[in-house]
Amino acid sequence: MFPGRPRIVRNGILLIAAILALWHLYSLPRTLSSSSPEWVKLERFMNHNASSSRYPEPKSSFDWSSIKFRYPPHNSTRLPARGKPLPQIQHHFSGVESAAVAKQREQRLLEVKKVFLRAWQGYKKFAWKQDALLPISGGGREQFSGWAATLVDALDTLWIMGLRDEFDEAVAAVAEIDFGSSTSNRINIFETNIRYLGGLLAAYDLSGRKVLLKKAVELGDLIYAGFNTKNGMPVDFLNFHSAKSGEGLMVEGSVVSASPGTLSLELAHLSQVTGDPKYYSAVSQVMDVFYEGQSQTSVPGVWPMSVSMLSKDVVHGGTYTLGGCADSLYEYLPKMHQLLRGGEPKYEIMSKTFLKTADRHFLFRPMLPKEDDILMSGNINVDEKGNPVLDPETEHLTCFVGGMFGLAGKLFNNENDVETGIKLTNGCVYAYRAFPTGMMPERIDLAPCKDRAHCPWDEDYWLQERDKRPEWKAHLPKGFTTAKDPRYLLRPEAIESVFYAYRITGRREFQDAAWDMFTAIAKGTQTAYANAAVLDVTIADGKLPLEDYMESFWLAETLKYFYLVFTTPDIISLDDYVLNTEAHPFKLTK
Repeated sequence: MFPGRPRIVRNGILLIAAILALWHLYSLPRTLSSSSPEWVKLERFMNHNASSSRYPEPKSSFDWSSIKFRYPPHNSTRLPARGKPLPQIQHHFSGVESAAVAKQREQRLLEVKKVFLRAWQGYKKFAWKQDALLPISGGGREQFSGWAATLVDALDTLWIMGLRDEFDEAVAAVAEIDFGSSTSNRINIFETNIRYLGGLLAAYDLSGRKVLLKKAVELGDLIYAGFNTKNGMPVDFLNFHSAKSGEGLMVEGSVVSASPGTLSLELAHLSQVTGDPKYYSAVSQVMDVFYEGQSQTSVPGVWPMSVSMLSKDVVHGGTYTLGGCADSLYEYLPKMHQLLRGGEPKYEIMSKTFLKTADRHFLFRPMLPKEDDILMSGNINVDEKGNPVLDPETEHLTCFVGGMFGLAGKLFNNENDVETGIKLTNGCVYAYRAFPTGMMPERIDLAPCKDRAHCPWDEDYWLQERDKRPEWKAHLPKGFTTAKDPRYLLRPEAIESVFYAYRITGRREFQDAAWDMFTAIAKGTQTAYANAAVLDVTIADGKLPLEDYMESFWLAETLKYFYLVFTTPDIISLDDYVLNTEAHPFKLTK
């Protein structure tokens, strides 16, 4: 009776089938043609459009932008105009890999993702919205301010790994974080900046979720309140209640140099994404102090480990390091040059100056039984006559130096620095392989070569250096004179440099090194719920002793770097992103 109806039904069925086919096509990972636009490949790989969740409106019990400063900043420095085009950082990858190579790489990628997911699920089950997971006992702890450090720190890793459901759930939780309330009245500005602000900015850059930018601005205003001081220098720890009142804060007399020196990248990028110059302006005053004092120290080119922002004294002091307490101050100099596209000349000047000094005074070739041509970074103490004296102690934190030299070498067209970076990276890879657990201890000493170019093994010299060290133990590998701190704390610095070495050179040996490191770490740190720090990696007798502790950087940095070593190199390309010291990628402006 209704002759048109069968055709309508048939056409409707065909339409539904077509829609389902398209949905299936676009919801699954695919092999993309080389002609696909770069952004299309990246978005499909990272599962970009898998969800369009609506998030709750951001909550906060205090508006940090409403503070009336007793000491309003007077600096009006604006973001510089972009300078000349930057050189290409990454190796020119051909984009062609054999089926066997691709299969192996993808299998390794999947294994890293599995370890991440297991740890994330442990955090979600036992420590959701707390700062850190207790991976052995299955509990949580507040490590900083009670603002879910692990959750915020891991946001961009969730996105990069294509874990959209987990990402959306985490973003909804971020919207409800109250930065107007804290579990502590003393806020660590350094950690708040690199983990929280860095994590929010990177997740916003990747996802475009506006709620993340709103929370980043809120947190940026909290950090900005730390500049409400008489001399415009930031406090190291922000008194929560005093900061809210606007009454003015007192700058500490002595702080480690990394603390004020590691605010620049995040605050500059916050100014970039908001268009508000106040954040960049505030931190520019700090970096001007370091710039003006760089050539006046007892080791010109580098700054002492401890500085006074109260008196703006970054000159006096006799202990120097590229490791903990100073590391990210140096790391951020070439990265600021990259972020600002060379628009502010002082970052290139400071970078080249400190790299030259570091190469001359801090880097040493360790004497080893097989005469491996590698480098490590030590510390410097100035003696009574004013001479810099090398202390050949290196630490896991210092392993970032290889990646820093490599990146800076590419930015400033210095192939010698690139090669130095490779040797430093190989130094930390050697330290991993030297110990029976396949993991590098937190702090070690070695016997330095007297000549970098020619360094034959000298048993008597090693014994002489070893006997100077009361911490030496008989089970340590030859060449090592101590393992002062035998722990492995899930740190990322070694794999960070391996990541840079691979992306800069394209040499697959670094992927193999990464895999060796990953398998050793994954095996040695696994707990019932996630992964834990190891108390001693110098002995491999039976089950390793673990500490009930998992830092947020395990998910934010260590596993992210392992993952990025095994993705295709267009994912978070070093020519498109600059990574902060917590491995949060900030999109470079074009």
